[in-house]
Amino acid sequence: MAASDANIHAVLVVRNGRLVFERYFRGADEIPGYIYGRRVQTVAFDADTLHDMKSVSKSVASLVVGVAIDRGLIRSVDEPIFSFFPELSDLRSPEKDRIRLADVLTMSMGLKWVEATPATGDYDNDEARMHMAWDPCRYVLGLPVTSAAGQEFFYSTGALMLVSAIVRKATGRPLDEFARETLFKPLGITGTAWGRYRGDTDAGGGLRMRPRDMAKIGQLVLAGGRWNDRQIVSREWIEASTTEKIKATDNQSYGYLWWLGRAPLSGRRAHWIGALGRGGQSIRIVPELDLVVAVTAGYYQDYSPRTFQLQYGVFRDVVRAMSSSG
Repeated sequence: MAASDANIHAVLVVRNGRLVFERYFRGADEIPGYIYGRRVQTVAFDADTLHDMKSVSKSVASLVVGVAIDRGLIRSVDEPIFSFFPELSDLRSPEKDRIRLADVLTMSMGLKWVEATPATGDYDNDEARMHMAWDPCRYVLGLPVTSAAGQEFFYSTGALMLVSAIVRKATGRPLDEFARETLFKPLGITGTAWGRYRGDTDAGGGLRMRPRDMAKIGQLVLAGGRWNDRQIVSREWIEASTTEKIKATDNQSYGYLWWLGRAPLSGRRAHWIGALGRGGQSIRIVPELDLVVAVTAGYYQDYSPRTFQLQYGVFRDVVRAMSSSG
């Protein structure tokens, strides 16, 4: 990577609970502007550099939802979505009344959503329109129905605006504040930044954190929600959220805001759990290898197959090295 034009920013590998590889690089990154927006700047990344997590934020939000359920603040994933939004009852219909929190967490609400376009300078997508809306949750739940809830995977960052509002309503605090107290602090994670829209945490992609802290999140999941002899998130939630709920792509499935796939390993395929974000951000966990791989990169506006091949290629090569070394 150091000898190529791959815009990889960091690679960390944790094996058997130990950080065994850590490397940082220089590369182009999107930096929050002084007043608004973002600017591109070359950054020399190191262990203290906060990095944009993009949609890795979604999987972290899944852990936060788990904590809220563990504490009885959210009854269950079977709660109808409109039970959290009585103020939006005018949007209800027989089809929308079937949407549960579980359908939000599995990206299967059945509501029309257009997102797969570059964000910069292009407002012809629902994510941008949602962020400009005076009431983002009303915007999301006001979209037309395209399929029955729970039947079809359709990736939607709008789902996370609902998740963020639900956590705020259930806990009395914005999702980022609740996460800081109940998840980050017990893990020894400090100095994160998590943006907000209209007062609600941008759970769909607004988190910035250090790669070492990404590795901690992965290790927490690998250990069934336990950290330093303390159960931070229940094992039941970790198992439920990282178990296949719906088929997402030809070779990947989806749990509750976690991606699930298979990696080549000694002539067979090993199961992995992943938090994946645009631009090459990823936390991948391989339970049978006791392995966590965290990667950050800067391909935010590049939707070509090469960018996905690069970020997955780093993980694949680590797995190959693990399988050859035993």
